[in-house]
Amino acid sequence: MTGRPVQTLVDGGTFFEGPRWHDGRWWVSDFYRHVVLAITPDGKQEEILTVENQPSGLGWMPDGTMLVVSMRDRRLLRHDPATGKTETHADLSQLAGGHVNDMVVDNHGRAYVGNFGFDLMAGEEPRPADLIRVDPDGTATTAATDLQFPNGSVITADGKTLIVGETMAARYTAFDLGDDGTLVNRRVWAELGNVGPDGCGLDAENHIWAADAYGGRCVRVAEGSSGEIVDEVKALEGLNVYACMLGGDDGRTLLMCAAPDYFEHNRKEKREAVLLTTTVDVPKAGLP
Repeated sequence: MTGRPVQTLVDGGTFFEGPRWHDGRWWVSDFYRHVVLAITPDGKQEEILTVENQPSGLGWMPDGTMLVVSMRDRRLLRHDPATGKTETHADLSQLAGGHVNDMVVDNHGRAYVGNFGFDLMAGEEPRPADLIRVDPDGTATTAATDLQFPNGSVITADGKTLIVGETMAARYTAFDLGDDGTLVNRRVWAELGNVGPDGCGLDAENHIWAADAYGGRCVRVAEGSSGEIVDEVKALEGLNVYACMLGGDDGRTLLMCAAPDYFEHNRKEKREAVLLTTTVDVPKAGLP
């Protein structure tokens, strides 16, 4: 592993999440400013929409419609970039056991949405949660059960495998992704030991870059029972990393969402979150 120089792309956020590379820009949610931002590679920001109940995961349907997780009211929103209109795509309140969080959208426009499973900020005891599938028509069903805080997810470049991070189980779990959107053949993709996998991205060698919510870094994880860490990037001093994504014109820029901690009472009134970047060797692949 080699140390990589890290630069600050954007500062002054409350808590950045859900980073994506789309149409030549970075897209992120800022939780407590309640906005979704698009950011050029040189750091120029545009506010795309406001989500009063806290935006999180982002994705796009084949027709260019943007999907946005609305955390607190457990909804998935649909935003039309042509008209600027935003409406409810699916109500997930009957399927989610806590705030809904990150998601991945497949090439058919199906969204796979995680949730906390319990009230994290109130200090409730952790409970298992389900991964929810939302079809293009807005129909929501349970895709997988008994996950420990399902969080960042990726879909491989061939569209045949979905891998979801279980933050509180310190592992990645994989499923075969059927043509009809069903998830079967559940298996452990990697056990991670002391790594808490949060937001993540996939590279062209089928390694996952994962934000380590416990370790102030991003780690590059190889598939296998041992979950070998083959590379890492450390955040700037005093910061933890809660999401990351590969992008840029050549797919080799690693964007990291960093903040001092994740506690709402600390973050919502302060502007200490930053977006960090560095360059890695292997480019982006798959989704998101």
